[in-house]
Amino acid sequence: MLSIRTLLIVLLISYSSFSFSAIRTGRDTLAYSDTTKIDSSKMRDMGDVLRAIFNKKKNAGHVSTSKKLNISIVPTVGYTYSTGFTAGASSVTTFYTQKDHDKNVSVVNLQAFYDSHEQKTFMTQSNIWAWDDQFKFVTDLRLTKYPDVTYGLGSASKMSNADDLDYDYLRFYQTILKKVTTNFYAGLGYSLDYHSSITETSTPGNTISAFKRYGESPSSRSSGFTMDMLYDSRTNPVNALGGTYANVVFRQNLKSLGSDSKWSSVQIDIRKYFKLSKYSNNVLAFWSYTWLTLNGKPPYLDLPSVGNDTYNNTGRGYAIDRFRGRNMLYLESEYRFGVTRNGLIGGVVFANVQSYPHSVTTTNINNFNPAAGAGIRIKINKHSNTNLGIDYGIGTDHSHGLFVNLGEVF
Repeated sequence: MLSIRTLLIVLLISYSSFSFSAIRTGRDTLAYSDTTKIDSSKMRDMGDVLRAIFNKKKNAGHVSTSKKLNISIVPTVGYTYSTGFTAGASSVTTFYTQKDHDKNVSVVNLQAFYDSHEQKTFMTQSNIWAWDDQFKFVTDLRLTKYPDVTYGLGSASKMSNADDLDYDYLRFYQTILKKVTTNFYAGLGYSLDYHSSITETSTPGNTISAFKRYGESPSSRSSGFTMDMLYDSRTNPVNALGGTYANVVFRQNLKSLGSDSKWSSVQIDIRKYFKLSKYSNNVLAFWSYTWLTLNGKPPYLDLPSVGNDTYNNTGRGYAIDRFRGRNMLYLESEYRFGVTRNGLIGGVVFANVQSYPHSVTTTNINNFNPAAGAGIRIKINKHSNTNLGIDYGIGTDHSHGLFVNLGEVF
């Protein structure tokens, strides 16, 4: 998710769909369910628009089919107050690892950005299914040089508490999941978060920043093992038309694995999708994201915060890291609907609420930060049902902005 405070220009939308197989998958995006076989030639995406502009016609009698490999790329430029001018690209690649395409689809997300404040970001997340969907390999790799702004701890922090930090960041998460029963998987993994060259470049007025009060450090390392449980009945993780996703990740950081301190956490990610009519692909979606510190003291930059979920998508309406705390409670709902009959243009309305209590009890959960907004969807790849999302969200304390995502937010 890229938060743009003043201006975002989508410089170019380039569409690529590489076909290594002419086999129909049965998951074309006009389907009344995710598995109904419908001819995707009735759909339109930006590839069709560009072909029409440049008068590139398909061969007569050509019928569009889903491909084994589909790549969607969106180069962008933009401007934010905190980063200056930004240029980069995002891509979503979907493919099947099985010869017959009635199994789960694998997804690779890739993002790379550079800005005039020398902020460099490279990240890739992959979910690869293998051996007849008996195993799932999940990888999250990030390399960033990241001038950042934090605002203190808890749900009551103010924009006036802005504190500028600069650091280098390496993340490496690797998980291997084994199928237990239908749609249910369990596995183990390793997680590393390493922040180095941490520098506080400015503080709010003459006050002592939350970063210093928490325990200022020039570097931090969190290294530990994870235990994962996953239930996933979606047939298309890029743009689900139904099903349920539930992922529970327990993380134990240990000094014996190189962690600066011993601490543990749990993340509970639950998503539910309701297709409202068999005559359309309108969907009502719900997302619950709970991130709890169970014991120990995580490094300041490893605490739960806005936009630091796996795909940096929590908290539309707020800047990344706008809120931070020992625990995070988050709820979001979204209604997705079509605007054009050919699927090229769609829209969403959404609302979310979040809280960062020091401890999770009914007496301590008393500050909530809501946000809401709306956006448009532009079909980039009709075979993988990948949309470009451009949303405008409004939060509390004068927070607002544009949020751009390749693929659905959740």
